[in-house]
Amino acid sequence: MGGPDDVRRRPVRRPRPRPRLAVGSPLQLLLLACSFALAAYAGVRLLAGDWFGVALWIVGAALLHDLVLLPLYAVLDRALVKAAGRRRVGAPPMPLRQWGRIMYVRVPAALSLLLLLVWFPLISGRVAERYPSATGLSADGFLTRWLLMTAALFGGSALLLVLRLRRATKDRPPAAH
Repeated sequence: MGGPDDVRRRPVRRPRPRPRLAVGSPLQLLLLACSFALAAYAGVRLLAGDWFGVALWIVGAALLHDLVLLPLYAVLDRALVKAAGRRRVGAPPMPLRQWGRIMYVRVPAALSLLLLLVWFPLISGRVAERYPSATGLSADGFLTRWLLMTAALFGGSALLLVLRLRRATKDRPPAAH
């Protein structure tokens, strides 16, 4: 039998503090209220002309993204990771240094696809007749500009990767024989 010192006591559980909402300064609150007011005004103006068409477009875009595009680029990303992954049987899935290399493809691809998604009606030429009457600008050249932007994104990413690899080889000490 042990003495009073042998009695094991459970640690006292203290209740977790509730997370507090970070409100910020009055200027931040004013800017937030102004942004909501501007968004509400834009929504009212957008829906004033053809509210059913706009609502249908928003719902259609959400469904297209969630049911078609998201699974598509998830499969493409999985294929990219798999292609850069295992080199031999029993090897770890992917060394940590290769994750950085994958990002040099992921980032420009994501930005290029985002630009394509946003500007698809003009890139495809589907609204070429309505665009000039609504904006007073020409609808020509959107496909060319998107292709040039995509090339610039991938070219810049490749250049950054080459510079990173060159710097890594310069910083590495010479191997001992």
